Amino acid sequence: MTHMQDTAAYASRDDARRALRRELRRRRRHLSAQQQRDAALRLCRHLRQLPEVRRAHRVALYLPNDGEIDPRPLMPWLHQRQARLYLPVLRPLSHNALWFVHYHPGTPMVTNRFGIPEPCTRHGAHRARRRAPWALDLILLPLVGFDDHGQRIGMGGGFYDRTLAFTRRAGPRPRLIGLAHDCQRVERLPVAPWDVPLDAIVSDQRVIRP
Repeated sequence: MTHMQDTAAYASRDDARRALRRELRRRRRHLSAQQQRDAALRLCRHLRQLPEVRRAHRVALYLPNDGEIDPRPLMPWLHQRQARLYLPVLRPLSHNALWFVHYHPGTPMVTNRFGIPEPCTRHGAHRARRRAPWALDLILLPLVGFDDHGQRIGMGGGFYDRTLAFTRRAGPRPRLIGLAHDCQRVERLPVAPWDVPLDAIVSDQRVIRP
């Protein structure tokens, strides 16, 4: 394949992924509020049965945005098990990477540039509450799409892929579980070389282990 053909192939693949993202985001945004609530409860029932969730003490999850499936019904159960919860925070002065900062119901929050609430990190107050990704037990991350082979597609910003690239190397690492509505499932996803593999994908209808 020539350089020009190679470039055209990458461009075509990127176009396909962008079109797929638009369609899958449209699907989840069209779910009613009741459908969202029911899906979140079913999702959390699945999660509570997973051994890596049951034994985790340091858990990162997310606050839903843009129709993402909601993991918040899991929070009281995790608190009851004395797990420590963390939320992703956009790292200042860093290109598309995340911090994970301790979260509890009284945590001061701000809105990031995407309109998503995150723990306030002004004046360095977050340093004692921050946890390195490798030191977490479990990270629950939102997906835009997934397939039965355990492949997934995210929002395209590369935040989780950059932050979790270290999991490809030997050493301590968290378990990674992607969450999505079952309507975001597709037959086969185009795979990008930078996609960090997941340990499992959980929807409101199924659990997939690659």
